[in-house]
Amino acid sequence: MDLFDVLNLVGGLSLFLFGMSLMGQALERRAGSGLKALLGKLTGSRLAGLLTGIGVTAIIQSSSATTVMVVGFVNSGLMTLRQAVHVIMGANIGTTVTAWVLSLAGIESESLLVQLLKPSSFTPVLALIGISFYMMGKDDRKKDVGVILLGFATLMFGMEEMSSAVSVLQDEPSFRNILLLFTNPVLGVLAGAVLTAIIQSSSASVGILQALASTGAVTYGAAIPIIMGQNIGTCVTAILSSFGATRNAKRAALVHLCFNVIGTAVWLSVFSVVRAFVTIPLLSEAASLFGIAVAHSVFNVLCTLLMLPLSSFLERLVCRLIPDAPQKEAYAELEERLLSTPSLALAQCRRVLDKMANSAITALNASLAQVEHYDAASAESIRAAEDETDHLEDALGTYLVRLTSRKLSREAGTLATAYMKLIGDYERIADHAVNVLESAEEMKQKGIVLSDDAKREYAVISGAVKEILALSYQAFSKNDLDSARETEPLEQVIDDLKETLRTRHILRLQQQACGPEAGFVWSDLLTNLERVSDHCSNISGCVLDAAESNMNIHQNLRAMRSSGEDYQQDYRRYSAQYAV
Repeated sequence: MDLFDVLNLVGGLSLFLFGMSLMGQALERRAGSGLKALLGKLTGSRLAGLLTGIGVTAIIQSSSATTVMVVGFVNSGLMTLRQAVHVIMGANIGTTVTAWVLSLAGIESESLLVQLLKPSSFTPVLALIGISFYMMGKDDRKKDVGVILLGFATLMFGMEEMSSAVSVLQDEPSFRNILLLFTNPVLGVLAGAVLTAIIQSSSASVGILQALASTGAVTYGAAIPIIMGQNIGTCVTAILSSFGATRNAKRAALVHLCFNVIGTAVWLSVFSVVRAFVTIPLLSEAASLFGIAVAHSVFNVLCTLLMLPLSSFLERLVCRLIPDAPQKEAYAELEERLLSTPSLALAQCRRVLDKMANSAITALNASLAQVEHYDAASAESIRAAEDETDHLEDALGTYLVRLTSRKLSREAGTLATAYMKLIGDYERIADHAVNVLESAEEMKQKGIVLSDDAKREYAVISGAVKEILALSYQAFSKNDLDSARETEPLEQVIDDLKETLRTRHILRLQQQACGPEAGFVWSDLLTNLERVSDHCSNISGCVLDAAESNMNIHQNLRAMRSSGEDYQQDYRRYSAQYAV
């Protein structure tokens, strides 16, 4: 094997790994919403979790990626540790799909139909279709399909290049002598574990083994222990992903390691004992690409059959290895490990944004009550809620910026943009809650009492603000477009109320029915309440814009005001409801 063969091998390996990564990322993007729906249906059933792990891994072609996602779900509270155990077991079976696809390269037959099944026959066609979709596709869906096909074609070209580069080794005695070392089961397991740990993909390491097997120099006796070791090496990715995570997330990663180590130890022992007492001719035969795919699948199925009845034991084992901390860990609000699957990351953002919205709305409603009946304990809770919304705005904003730096589908990009706007509106609502509270505190400190007319007027405008808060939250939380459309006419009524109440107060000042200090507080209150309604209008506007994939709030609101009778009817209804 000369320098040029080595360069071809390195180039083929690079293409193979790049193609696998490219295809996997595009598959994750396209399957993201499906994965979310699938994982959302998880139950405590062993079979449900197992099938979920098989299905998800078969889709994205990577047990490491599935396990990292599972660690992220456990860390963020989307999945329990018990559910994770079963999904991880299924992932080990799902990852064998890649080996079966690669084994098609070993088909030998003169039949035209069989020849067409070989990757070397259909890969160029897939590459042509892929580049056509990628360059000429008008939407993200077609472009992602193109990337998937191009990734697969690149992977297969890399596989062929590796096989071609190592083909000269089949007659090399030194190469055969090295492979003979791996007939020692322990050395074979170590070799498989180290190789897979380095490239962090059992599918890729099985592909490399299949490329070496194409020389005819790899026996089943050497291949089987290597396959066993690959299952241990693939755990490295999940272990690394669990650093800095919650204890349950670390346990999920440890489940992956324990499952594979125990399964490998048991079946390696069985393999060694049987081999010591029984001569199996097959183990001395050259392994084929198809045979390696079969061995890979059989081993993973056997491991699952062994460990599935022991899943409760596995859960208890990792809980004992990683015991509970004396103090409760902080809730991980946003899980970085989900950034690679945008639809799931956005689902997490929505959960946190909903938490932020509730804090802001609760704070505002509490502050409205403070104007009429001040309470020091409630004042503290309002400030605490405002602090929480500030924290969540920073965390969500940073997370969304990181998410939008990745390649997103059009739908995901629209949602991310809407969420970035919404966090600003809810943070400002919480700020206005504190402003209203400060007005209430000023009234208490200075002994300012509103006149009876002002109290009645305040009850009217605060009632309107409470309703617009509820409408805009209903629009956001339920994606209720009808509530979103009703928000804008109510916001216009609140604008009109503000001007009317300000004018009425000026008249009371002229008639000396109230003092100037009350006038300053009253003006601040009206300004804050009117601005809250503006933010509610923005929130409902975002919901409508996201539904139409057109993030231009002001243009859409102008069109709404000028176009429909529904708007005018709602405006007249709210005007009558909140008349003073």
